[in-house]
Amino acid sequence: MIQDIAPSRLINRFEHISPSADSAVMFFQKNRLLVCYDEKQRSLSFPRYGDASASAIYLFRIDDRAFFLVSDFSPLPEGYSFLSLQEIRSLPLSGNADIFAVYSAFHLHQWYAASRFCGVCGGRMEHDAVERAMYCPACGAKVYPRINPAVIIGVTNGDRLLLTKYKTGFAHNALVAGFTEFGETLEQTVAREVMEEVGLRVKHIRYYRSQPWGVAADILAGFFCQVDGDDAIRMDASELKYAEWVRREDIVLQPNDYSLTNEMMRLFKENKAESFYLRQEMPF
Repeated sequence: MIQDIAPSRLINRFEHISPSADSAVMFFQKNRLLVCYDEKQRSLSFPRYGDASASAIYLFRIDDRAFFLVSDFSPLPEGYSFLSLQEIRSLPLSGNADIFAVYSAFHLHQWYAASRFCGVCGGRMEHDAVERAMYCPACGAKVYPRINPAVIIGVTNGDRLLLTKYKTGFAHNALVAGFTEFGETLEQTVAREVMEEVGLRVKHIRYYRSQPWGVAADILAGFFCQVDGDDAIRMDASELKYAEWVRREDIVLQPNDYSLTNEMMRLFKENKAESFYLRQEMPF
């Protein structure tokens, strides 16, 4: 998955670090990032702080390499261009560290952009001095990077897996998914989303693995479960354009290995998902 960057490591704790001339900077224009793709090395290059003309916000480190966010960059360095996150996701890369840095930076970029003014009194927010937070000097309110909990659900029916395709946006096979609502456990989210999207009841809900997904500021929790009773699909056509039971040998995976969804589909395709049904069932 996208966060699998070993032996490298993301160091996301808040630190007081000043950029050096060679520090990597992330410069976004809406949903596009200024990068340079090396086709031969299959890697991304990011502009250097020494070429920027704006102040920088420290984001994180990957190993010893620090990344900073800038709001302006002029003039644009030669060989660099703006690519959307979808375009970057489609590039063949030799490892996950570059794209994980991009997604993590985009998460913080969106949060900083949305946190300029206080949601309590409307005052202008400032950067907190001791932690990654925005602070309102007028009323004392403090906000932290927003993280949205959501579930990815592998619904199984014998040797078949329920595959979906979204009505708009991502064009490849996916699984039932949705956001957790207030007062709701993750397991309750699983049962509700499956009922809402495809009209099925489920049982034996089992947690698999989680994933940060910075492009949407999500923390994704993956679950496998089994259909309970009637397996006739009643698809929500307002959200999905496709929902079908697919035999494991016929499952077509996504074109890269970044997502938790694709890993769960691969696990079922390779007949390795059933072991999760042996765990003790979690009450909800």
